[in-house]
Amino acid sequence: SLIDAQCLAGTDSYGQGNPLVEAMARGVQDVGKETFRRLLKVTVNALEGKDCKESVRLIAESANLSEEQLAFLISGMYTLLREALRLPLSTFKQEVFKEDLKELRIPEDFIVDFSSVVFGNRRPTSEGTALIRRSRLPSIQDFKWRVDVAISTSSLARALQPSILMMMKLSDGTAHRFEVPVAKFQELRYNVALILKEMNDLEKRSILKIQD
Repeated sequence: SLIDAQCLAGTDSYGQGNPLVEAMARGVQDVGKETFRRLLKVTVNALEGKDCKESVRLIAESANLSEEQLAFLISGMYTLLREALRLPLSTFKQEVFKEDLKELRIPEDFIVDFSSVVFGNRRPTSEGTALIRRSRLPSIQDFKWRVDVAISTSSLARALQPSILMMMKLSDGTAHRFEVPVAKFQELRYNVALILKEMNDLEKRSILKIQD
């Protein structure tokens, strides 16, 4: 569904700079407190791996919200809580979290509710929190590369053709080595630059900016 797709599209940030969270922050200002708390409960249940389709349907009917509105609200709340719950409580301070939400102009009552999920007795069960942490893929710890030219090879077409040898070490302890032809590397470099440009253009669009 549209809501499922939006929830899966979140980035690794719970505050400003995350389009889903920023869109939610704007939309939630027009939502009543009762509806917000029902949405928050659904979001926490989703984080714990529970089926929430029926609950979402009931909210849509009673709160007179479109599927698109629900998608922005729930996916933004899901992304905000998912990323916040990934941070260790030993270094992640409640005051910092609240201040970040204030900068997003989220209503004070809603900030208290969000905070109670992340820091208080409404925090998702250990199973659900473990599920959140398991969903993150290993990160790159080390990356090395060098240019290699094969003088002798079983393939005549590859002789004297330069290639790039790469090695990645990941946070889970695994290492991966692979060879990339120069032409393919240039294609990869171009596509990365294109994506970064598109991300920059997207961030400049007024719909993703917080209005004064």
